Amino acid sequence: MITRNGLLLVFWFLLDKGFLAPLHAPSQSMMGREQHLRGVEGLGLRRHVASGVQRVKRGWVWNQFFVLEEYMGSEPQYVGKLHTDLDRGDSDVKYTLSGEGVGTIFTIDQTTGDIHALMGLDREVKSYYTLRAQAVDMHTGRPLEPESEFIIKIQDVNDNEPKFLDGPYTASVPEMSPGGTFVMQVTATDADDPSYGNSARIVYSILHGQPYFSVDSKTGVIRTALPNMDREVKELYQVLIQAKDMGGQLGGLAGTTTINITLSDVNDNPPRFSKSIFHLRVPESSSVGSAVGKIRAHDLDSEKNAEVEYSIVPGDEGHMFNITSNGHSQEGIIVLSEHLDYETKRSYTFKVEASNAHLDPRFLHRGPFKDTATVKVNVLDVDEPPVFTKTSYTIDVYEDTPVSTIIGSVTAQDLDASNSAVRYSIEWKRPVDGCFDIDTVEGTISTNEMLDRESNRQHNISVVAIKVNNPILSNKVTVTVNVLDVNEFPPELTILFDTFVCENAIVGQVIQTINATDKDLPTVGQKFFFKSPREIRNRNFTVRDFGNNTAGIVTKRVGFQRRVQEYYMVPVVVEDSGYPAQSSTGTLTVRVCACETDGSLLSCTAEAVFLPVGLSTGAVMSILLCMVILLVIVVLYVGLRRQKKRETLMSSKEDIRDNVIHYDVEGGGEEDTHAFDMGTLRNTKAIKENMLRRGTGSWSDVTTQTEINGSTPTTEGSTDIIRDYIHQRLQENHLGFSAPPYDSLATYAYEGDGSVAESLSSIESWTVDGREDFRYLGEWGPSFKSLAGILDKDKADPPTAEVEES
Repeated sequence: MITRNGLLLVFWFLLDKGFLAPLHAPSQSMMGREQHLRGVEGLGLRRHVASGVQRVKRGWVWNQFFVLEEYMGSEPQYVGKLHTDLDRGDSDVKYTLSGEGVGTIFTIDQTTGDIHALMGLDREVKSYYTLRAQAVDMHTGRPLEPESEFIIKIQDVNDNEPKFLDGPYTASVPEMSPGGTFVMQVTATDADDPSYGNSARIVYSILHGQPYFSVDSKTGVIRTALPNMDREVKELYQVLIQAKDMGGQLGGLAGTTTINITLSDVNDNPPRFSKSIFHLRVPESSSVGSAVGKIRAHDLDSEKNAEVEYSIVPGDEGHMFNITSNGHSQEGIIVLSEHLDYETKRSYTFKVEASNAHLDPRFLHRGPFKDTATVKVNVLDVDEPPVFTKTSYTIDVYEDTPVSTIIGSVTAQDLDASNSAVRYSIEWKRPVDGCFDIDTVEGTISTNEMLDRESNRQHNISVVAIKVNNPILSNKVTVTVNVLDVNEFPPELTILFDTFVCENAIVGQVIQTINATDKDLPTVGQKFFFKSPREIRNRNFTVRDFGNNTAGIVTKRVGFQRRVQEYYMVPVVVEDSGYPAQSSTGTLTVRVCACETDGSLLSCTAEAVFLPVGLSTGAVMSILLCMVILLVIVVLYVGLRRQKKRETLMSSKEDIRDNVIHYDVEGGGEEDTHAFDMGTLRNTKAIKENMLRRGTGSWSDVTTQTEINGSTPTTEGSTDIIRDYIHQRLQENHLGFSAPPYDSLATYAYEGDGSVAESLSSIESWTVDGREDFRYLGEWGPSFKSLAGILDKDKADPPTAEVEES
């Protein structure tokens, strides 16, 4: 309080003497005028007048405004004074104040311009206020100066103590840590102004928790002060930290917080058994897998560092037991792994080792993190049922065995110390169990009925043994009775084989493997013997017994030929191992066949005999393929030759065709298409038909008389001779090898040599009879009038004709 009051006096003195610099606050009026507030020298202003801008020599000023917070005086606190150079002390100037808190927090003397604070202010609530001041004329109210804005700043005092906003705190640090290990950092906040004085400068210190921990005075970092603090000694520490402002000086305000520091566990302690020997007891009747007892090794550590693993030390008598670890209770559970027998062994002694599952390498130098203890298990005697000498019994008996015949026995005894007598009985479950009986004292089993293997090959009966002194205790054993077959049926070959032998077979070659079956014996355990009959001497084949219930047919010579003998009969004797031994004879049919060199079958048919000896199927196929290829070549050759001759005939000079008719006279255009007919020039018969169609002539107008001699060409008048001539030429073409595959006849007409127009064709034409009237050609058009004139020339010229064959 003294320090605070001293500071207030200092500020008051500075303000009163004017040592503080004035507040420089620019502003602008509503009319756009500008002003600049200066220090105690005054403020130059620019004022608008009618004639222009006039500079005012001095403005109005005030001292810089500060007000102390938390003022507790009875009078209003003086803030500052407003003054203008226009105020000459005649009370003509009036000062007005507006802005934040005017009238409620701040007030002004309108005559003197003094500003006072009406109430105490808190800088942490509001650090400054913005106000506006103006000087006006007292009488007219006219502003003498433009309105100006200024700030009243709240001066801070140390009225807030440092606070830990997140406290109390919780932290942990591993045990056995070295000194100076970081724990955590705490931070306190002070609401005072950090830019003014030492009100917000905080210093940290530890009030409670030494000498275990320390704190950095500037940063608030907490560290361990002592090394190797042991969690098992003390786990929780409570530390009290103080934060003090004013740099920790006297009069500063302070705040505290609590830090709960826990030492976290590390594996620095090995497990330890509470005693060196453990005694356990277990009844001999305990089942395998049942728990015998529990042991525990204590570890001072916690959580996973306290996990203990148990194991039985090899050797001694620990093979009868196993041990497992319980992760919750950290106990070792001893479990029985084999059956106990009090009469055989009454106690077992072995060692158990306990060790940590998770080791810390930093503490291995302290020694092995394990411990050993001895466990002694005593077996308790229990009254047990009698025990059979075997777990099961098997008895073999032949079928048709006489009734009451003893076929076997069972034995049970009491292993307890009482050594009670035992009685036997058969537990009847099915009617077939009545086929047997048992002696209650001796345990011998006999038959009550005749056994038949064909109806039931095996019987399973249960024999019960009880103790005489304690009938409640009993035991059972299974007795299997196998009914053996009397050797009634001889063995037989599985099937009567039909096999083959190759013509090129060698001596000693196995051509077939055979086996046998027997109705008497079961499939398991049967034994057969194979051989050739002694009374038959076979020079071609023999039987070889392989010793595994199979045999092979083996050749004794070479050179088998189907032409000599196609089939061989091979008898085989098969004998079983029963008593008395039974046997039978089977016959195999061996056929001689043709084979490849590798022994694969080619053919066994009779047609194959006529094939060349030694000629394989592949060779025959090759020969046939070659023959087909040769046949195709011959056909192609003949066809090519005939095609070549045909082309020669078609391209011969004798192949004369009229495809184009050329003449020098200008044609009649489209009329020539219907007017000109090549057939008319070639055949007079066609001329007659045309004349009939056109009405220009009749058959009577055409005369057909032709003189035929040996050197003169044939004409239309001799029809029979022409027909014979054509028929003769056709016969020659049919019988000739150079004739094309078709017959054709071309007839060409020629004009006589004396014709003025000469020939109309490039070849000679058929010359018609001069007595024919060709005047109708003039009706075809102007172009054919000259042709009609040519045909009507001197009729004395004899016509000629030539027949060509193409």
